[in-house]
Amino acid sequence: MENSRIKNFPVSFFALVMGLTGLAIAYMRVSFLGNAFETLGISLTYLSTFIFCLFLIFYSLKIFKYPEAVKAEFNHPIKASFFPTISISFLLLAIAYSSLSESLSYYLWLIGTIMQFLFLIRILSYWINKDFKIEMINPSWFIPVVGTIIVPIQGINYSGELSWFFFSTGIVFWICLFTIVFYRFIFHNPLPEKLYPTFFILIAPPAVGFVSYIKINDNIDTLGNILFYFALLLCIVLAALIKKFLNLKFYISWWAYTFPLDAITIAIAMRYHLTGLEFYKFLTVVSLIITTIVIGIVGIKTLYAVLKRQVCVEE
Repeated sequence: MENSRIKNFPVSFFALVMGLTGLAIAYMRVSFLGNAFETLGISLTYLSTFIFCLFLIFYSLKIFKYPEAVKAEFNHPIKASFFPTISISFLLLAIAYSSLSESLSYYLWLIGTIMQFLFLIRILSYWINKDFKIEMINPSWFIPVVGTIIVPIQGINYSGELSWFFFSTGIVFWICLFTIVFYRFIFHNPLPEKLYPTFFILIAPPAVGFVSYIKINDNIDTLGNILFYFALLLCIVLAALIKKFLNLKFYISWWAYTFPLDAITIAIAMRYHLTGLEFYKFLTVVSLIITTIVIGIVGIKTLYAVLKRQVCVEE
């Protein structure tokens, strides 16, 4: 990769790893539909690992060669929130490898958890000390929160106390941020077209929250129901806005569609496992088909943009 493209390699590219790894986990969680789905999930895990390693190399080169460009991203009111996509990628790969290699899964989780904690503290400090305008706030601010809620999914196997710490932190900050973001949507200017796909990030905290809570609590109770059905409601609301999303020009921000769809698919599959209701099995299949199609389209458009040198360019 030429130097100018390395300099402009965005940290938000790690959202691609999140989308693919989330899909891999979703396929492995629907093995009740057939063994082929688990095999496909494992294959996607290896593909995600390869891409993640490639991106780590590119971004490490950027840190080494262009530290000022990295610093500018780290201090940007929108781009800063995408740094936890790196730690989230570690955490998701830990979940994906949990049935393949226990030791690898543990070390991926450990690295991801430490990074997630450091990113969370830094970003919270940044939010508190920075003078923001309300228009700067957007759904990408949920990304650090989502990472925090993901930690217990695999972490419950290692530490119950630590899992509750991260889950509680993530859920409380999600409620605070959701209030602020929703206020911005209603009473201020609409999001720029480039950020419109980030609306889908709204699905991720309650969907991931449901999966994480079930992993910790091991049964569905009132809080679990609230998280699941609220995530489902957000999906319905966004489905009602489908015409707007279909008319959008392609941006790398389209990857914001992917992981939230993975998350709700996994949540629905988990709901089916817990309740045994055929309706949720049907909903799992529908959600998986939609998610696969969306990720396929976004992946093809991204590859086309890369070949046309429309990404990793100066904004």
